[in-house]
Amino acid sequence: MLCLCLYVHVPITNQTEFEYFESNSLPSELKTLFKLSLFLPSQEFSTYRKWRQKIVKAGDKDLDGQLDFEEFVHYLRDHEKKLRLVFKSLDKKNDGHIDSQEIMQSLRDLGVHISEQQAEKILKSMDKNGTMTIDWSEWRDYHLLHPADNIPEIILYWKHSTIFDVGESLMVPDEFTAEEKDTGMWWRHLVAGGGAGAVSRTCTAPLDRLKVLMQVHASRCNTMCITGGFSQMIREGGVRSLWRGNGINVLKIAPESAIKFMAYEQIKRIIGSNQERLGILERLVAGSLAGAIAQSSIYPMEVLKTRLALGRTGQYTGIAGCFKHILQKEGLGAFYKGYVPNMLGIIPYAGIDLAVYETLKNSWLQRFATDSADPGVFVLLACGTMSSTCGQLASYPLALVRTRMQAQAASLDGGPQMTMSGLFRHIVRTEGATGLYRGLAPNFMKVIPAVSISYVVYENLKATLGVQSR
Repeated sequence: MLCLCLYVHVPITNQTEFEYFESNSLPSELKTLFKLSLFLPSQEFSTYRKWRQKIVKAGDKDLDGQLDFEEFVHYLRDHEKKLRLVFKSLDKKNDGHIDSQEIMQSLRDLGVHISEQQAEKILKSMDKNGTMTIDWSEWRDYHLLHPADNIPEIILYWKHSTIFDVGESLMVPDEFTAEEKDTGMWWRHLVAGGGAGAVSRTCTAPLDRLKVLMQVHASRCNTMCITGGFSQMIREGGVRSLWRGNGINVLKIAPESAIKFMAYEQIKRIIGSNQERLGILERLVAGSLAGAIAQSSIYPMEVLKTRLALGRTGQYTGIAGCFKHILQKEGLGAFYKGYVPNMLGIIPYAGIDLAVYETLKNSWLQRFATDSADPGVFVLLACGTMSSTCGQLASYPLALVRTRMQAQAASLDGGPQMTMSGLFRHIVRTEGATGLYRGLAPNFMKVIPAVSISYVVYENLKATLGVQSR
């Protein structure tokens, strides 16, 4: 028999009576528990209602809006498994107890810094025997009837997700929980993220092609504004030409995401971390290495994308035609032009992107996370947009040099090939420092729509694929 005990502080004034437990579908031996009434302060009524709605939403399998006995038992068992995983991740010493230092370290790994007094306050709220440590039973009893707890909420809400796809390579992949890996939910997240990236890149492809044209062709003598660039593309090849090169840009999402995820998981093991969550520095190292491996694997597709975007109408018959043309005229080495600046750009992009995201997250949690760690859609989108923008701004000169090196044979018709350092010197000498930021305006113009479209499509694809958003 399941025995449910609930302890509630009852003030003397401002009390509101309401039903807590319905008797729907109770087994016969529990029919005596027809209803349980409690007295709670009126100001806590809304908090209770939100709490109860979360419980029903988490456990209601038949979607009838009610939580019957079987669903309630299933919810408790499922939630206890999740709590066990969280407890193990917090127990850094593997001694079966959590102390204040372990709480501080776990939050520090997530970018949240608290004092020892704050950590002890958290301990006291769960510590029943006054030892200033929490064992498994104390942790379970305190959290069992809560649909989410602070640290898991921070992980689930704030993980730097691939939904923030702005057409650039995100170097820090998703981290999935042990439960998501065991149930196979991780691949559904990747599929949803890939689909969202494909839609957002397609919608912002005209701005992406304009950026490439401005990076390669714009100069002091040949100024190219946004409206002029669009007019030039439409005159040359019609409206369809605005999406030239988008096909290969979408095709490379799947192999890049898969390789990056697999490499990231292996690198996590190699660097010796046995924790489910990596620290910020470890994530930067593992993410950058995984990104470098993935980029090395699909880099020829990057060259094809640039050549197609710069190509004239009828110059190539398609992706296969472009590949064959480059192979015959320039050899295999042409598919790795600009590889060095591309690899060098990974570190500033990933480092600043991650650092800004973690800083914004930490600032929000310190100021506003009083009742819940859920920041809401707009805060997440704002943080993702800001961090991605800062990362791109830092690595943009390297990205521009990479694009010009990829396009050299197409633009110079097989003339002398300039090295990375030679291109840097040439651009600064002939165009000034601002020349390193050609095409920055359309690149920034696409960030907000790309992030917004990615988020909307990602959420809809998750619902279609049956991914549970907790």
